[in-house]
Amino acid sequence: MLKQIEGSHAVAETIALCRPEVICAYPISPQTHIVEGVGDLVKKGDLKNCEFINVESEFAALSVAIGSSAAGARTYTATASQGLLFMAEAVYNAAGLGLPIVMTIGNRAIGAPINIWNDHTDSMSMRDAGWIQLFAETNQEAADLHIQAFKLAEELSVPVMVCMDGFILTHAYERVDIPEQATVDKYLPPFEPRQVLDPANPYSIGAMVGPEAFTEVRYLAHDRQICALEVIPRIADEFKALFGRDSGGLIHTYLTEDAETIVVTLGSVAGTVKDTVDLMRKNGTRIGVVSICSFRPFPKDQIRAVLEQAKRVVVLEKSFALG
Repeated sequence: MLKQIEGSHAVAETIALCRPEVICAYPISPQTHIVEGVGDLVKKGDLKNCEFINVESEFAALSVAIGSSAAGARTYTATASQGLLFMAEAVYNAAGLGLPIVMTIGNRAIGAPINIWNDHTDSMSMRDAGWIQLFAETNQEAADLHIQAFKLAEELSVPVMVCMDGFILTHAYERVDIPEQATVDKYLPPFEPRQVLDPANPYSIGAMVGPEAFTEVRYLAHDRQICALEVIPRIADEFKALFGRDSGGLIHTYLTEDAETIVVTLGSVAGTVKDTVDLMRKNGTRIGVVSICSFRPFPKDQIRAVLEQAKRVVVLEKSFALG
């Protein structure tokens, strides 16, 4: 159903269609409207068989998510900026344990100075933590990526961040196609966890690993990320076949075939750059855009193949690496 809807509300409605069993969150701008939205759906009974857990901090939110996912529940949370930093220890644990949690990041700058507006320093601070990171270009793609994220996370046993630019997307109203429940159910089957913490059949996860095996265990997490380079395009193709639109994948290209200059983007800025490319093309400038959707795992081979014929590459960066 087509709706003129705020990005956060589109994501909230889409999350509900994915039938999560546990949602836990602590509000922080610009993520707030998302968790308010799913909370309202749970309260009204529109999202059934789901427990919304209010917690006292972002660290607690992801800690609860780790517990619920380990117990076999489809689990969702969301955060932004300083909230993601507060989660840092739990972020690494969730990835190391191979728990298929889906988390929205409403990308926002990290202070100081205090800044509630958009950049990518929050996501980049956790780029090597072991989570898959998918970046949305539009609110439609933000909604679609959440459906794909649950499928991806549960197939590979890897947590997934869906990153959408704070305020630019989270608070912007756009026309978004919210799919029917039956269509989502056809694409996203019920969660069948590979392992479940069960008091009736006790065992432990996350036990200490000594130096003789630590690197091998870490490599297993790395290998799951590398496997995602093949899984992400496949689930995007499956999504297109069922929903009728392109969303997700590793990268998006725009007028790159004959481009002498290619601009590399991440997130919502791609739309503005495409408009600029159209104007420059009218003046005879051979320019194109490659927009990265999957930042982790990083699709270096696919990007290299697009850029190899370009004379100039321009990278637009929203995470200033100091020093």
